[in-house]
Amino acid sequence: MKNEFYNYELSEEILEALEGLGYKQPTAIQREVIPPMLAGRNVVAKAPTGSGKTAAFAIPICENIQWEENAPQALVLEPTRELAVQVSEEMFQIGRKKRLKVPAVFGGFPIDKQIQTLRQKSHIVAGTPGRVMDHLRRESLKLSKVQWLVIDEADLMLDMGFIDEVKQILSLVPADCRMSLFSATLRPEIQELVDEFIPNTTLVLQEATEEQAAAITEKIYVTDQEKKYDTFLSVLKDENPKSCMIFCGTRQMTNVLFQKLRRQRIFCGMLHGDLEQRERLKTVDAFRRGGFRFLIATDVAARGIDFEEISHVVNYDFPAGKETYVHRIGRTGRNGKRGTAVSLVTEQERRMLAQVEKYVGRELICMEPPAAGEEKEKAFWKSQRIKAEVKPKKGESLNKGITRLSIGGGRKSKMRAGDIVGTICSIDGMQASDIGIVDIRDSISYVEVLNQKGDHVIKCLQTKPIKGKVRKVRKTRLNL
Repeated sequence: MKNEFYNYELSEEILEALEGLGYKQPTAIQREVIPPMLAGRNVVAKAPTGSGKTAAFAIPICENIQWEENAPQALVLEPTRELAVQVSEEMFQIGRKKRLKVPAVFGGFPIDKQIQTLRQKSHIVAGTPGRVMDHLRRESLKLSKVQWLVIDEADLMLDMGFIDEVKQILSLVPADCRMSLFSATLRPEIQELVDEFIPNTTLVLQEATEEQAAAITEKIYVTDQEKKYDTFLSVLKDENPKSCMIFCGTRQMTNVLFQKLRRQRIFCGMLHGDLEQRERLKTVDAFRRGGFRFLIATDVAARGIDFEEISHVVNYDFPAGKETYVHRIGRTGRNGKRGTAVSLVTEQERRMLAQVEKYVGRELICMEPPAAGEEKEKAFWKSQRIKAEVKPKKGESLNKGITRLSIGGGRKSKMRAGDIVGTICSIDGMQASDIGIVDIRDSISYVEVLNQKGDHVIKCLQTKPIKGKVRKVRKTRLNL
């Protein structure tokens, strides 16, 4: 099958990266967003969860970034820390062959380290509005060269109270900056933001298709509050999900359910706003890679984070809003696969169930909770003893032929990227195009050597001085 991304006017480096990432056919949102963004137009897009919008804006932006420019040329605003990291990773992978640097800036991590990162060449910055404003006030982030600005998950940005900061940032970008906004809904407040700051927009409206809706089997079980946990366990044993997101209404309930399952030796992770940032990122990565099958989460913590191949979604607490129901269940049944969404409903939640039915335009049949038979019970506990298959990280194939080296010496010894690049280019058979991303830290530096020339460079650097001194040079783990 011909790769349809070749129909767009994209550089060889971007097309190579898309091939390596397995992008073959653009999704509906990508087909409608990529052409106008490549043409330099402002875009406002309404698109459901899981529609592929990150790549829709990442591809045209990465295509247009100039490697030689040191200051950020694009800024992507995300409502949560996890989304900022996820989007920076995806844009890094798409721009990998162009050697683009895409730092993520967000709260919960020391700002000093982020300031040091931003002092180096940074092509695209992905960040939360609060931390972006912190950097702007400290002048560690400058917007004078920004040609692209993306407001992602605008409705969640509104729900989390970031809209004033977003407006401040929009007022600070250059007048000729191209802007794009992506949202699951276009509420009046979002339309006001568009009218005020984003002129001459190309409007893209994408609804979830009937085919996508049919890919999800919805099951509603009525239960008493007292019997809710037992009903939930029966559902888990009956369904035996391969990979499941379990939604709770509060952080406290997330924690309670996590502890209950762990006590029964049902391995799981949890995600909510009270967790330390490092722990949240670690949990997201472990679930994505198949470290455990069940992830218990609140809506805000999990909103927008992309997990592939979720077989089940369970609403332990029925959602408090009709749109939230659609967001939650839309995490399964994606990319042509089938999925199951199970909701537990108490008598007090029947009114919200009726609102959801009206919103989705179909009746959701309430059923008696399942009773897992002996065979299903055995199969469930057996699956708990089998270690989940660890999936390769997205973008691993892009690392073929790339070696990352650590070099003794960094900022404290006045090391600069030019010192490393100049020394490597002086090695026989090496040129600038063989050198990838250079990252200078306080006491250590990292450099990527491309085109399967890493071993050759390591051998030569054992005796060749960098900045007047032979440095300790080793292979190290690649960033993905």
